[in-house]
Amino acid sequence: MGRQARAVVYRTLGKPVSVETVEIESPRRDEVMVKVGACGVCHSDLSATNGTIPLPPPLVLGHEVAGTVAEVGAGVTDLAVGDRVILSFVPMCGRCRYCAMGRPALCDMGARAAVSLTDGTTRVKDRDGKPVGQFAATSGMAEYTTVHKDSVIKMEIDVPVDKAALIGCGVMTGVGAALNTARVEAGSSVVVIGCGGIGLNVIQGSALSGAEKIIGIDLEDKKLEFAQVFGATHTLNPQSEPDPLGKVRELTGGGADYAFECIGRASTIQQCWEVVRKGGMAVVVGVAPPSEQVTLGAFSMPFVEKILTGSMYGSARPRVDFPRLLSLYKANRLKLDELVTATYSIEDAPRAFADLEKGANARGVIVF
Repeated sequence: MGRQARAVVYRTLGKPVSVETVEIESPRRDEVMVKVGACGVCHSDLSATNGTIPLPPPLVLGHEVAGTVAEVGAGVTDLAVGDRVILSFVPMCGRCRYCAMGRPALCDMGARAAVSLTDGTTRVKDRDGKPVGQFAATSGMAEYTTVHKDSVIKMEIDVPVDKAALIGCGVMTGVGAALNTARVEAGSSVVVIGCGGIGLNVIQGSALSGAEKIIGIDLEDKKLEFAQVFGATHTLNPQSEPDPLGKVRELTGGGADYAFECIGRASTIQQCWEVVRKGGMAVVVGVAPPSEQVTLGAFSMPFVEKILTGSMYGSARPRVDFPRLLSLYKANRLKLDELVTATYSIEDAPRAFADLEKGANARGVIVF
């Protein structure tokens, strides 16, 4: 037995998403059905529809999810109907090499769950009974979703569902890039290239770390205004600043200690590398199209000892980090209320995606 649900579906490359009625199957062994309360509208969802992240349609989108447990399958003992939960879009098996190393964001299971559950199957069917993929093993832009228990984190702290959902991707990815991946030091200088939802959270993660200077860079003045709300001490718009890299070097005394690229373009990744000082760290958070290539000068590398690294999901340890982030919010140290600048019904999903493409929001959230 399953449930009928309204869902946001990607069917055609480059075309607007559609809102359809689908069937959500009941959970099998080790699976959980979640009644979705809210789902953030993330740039990765848009990237799936425009080919930046090449995934085969049809696909129920959404991966930044919070809700309540509606059904549990056999073998699920640590969750019960009615539990409030956040979903992790990287399932954590707890057994692979990366989980054993304390790096579950790199879990081998997660790599197999781009458009399905970890066993390669889906719990979604369309009106014709044909299978529909589940984006990032979560498919949270639906009234219900059935997922593996490894994707489900119970919330022990009462947080509004539209705010809690943001922990599942944007907040974890951005704040985690600063706290977990780079381990930004107090008193340091930070540059954030791209002040969308992820970049804003890198900024507030850097502020939580005690960074002295946090420089937000973006082409949109509205995003730079958001950046100041989340802790940026300086902002730069390259369209009005003739030499933004030079300005950063001036502000930081020769180069930043840390720089984060939150867009996903080869050109800005190269700028991220160039703007850090000798011995500094450049962190790539944005997801670039597969065709993008970055060229760096090989000769200077031994002499500058810079670090270039990626940050997958903020190097998340969801069972540790999600509760920590919720606690920081309850202590008024993590800004979630300020992130939600628009909410939408599921029927308004196409408009939510259009607003995302225009950069209208810090974060838009579909609320059920």
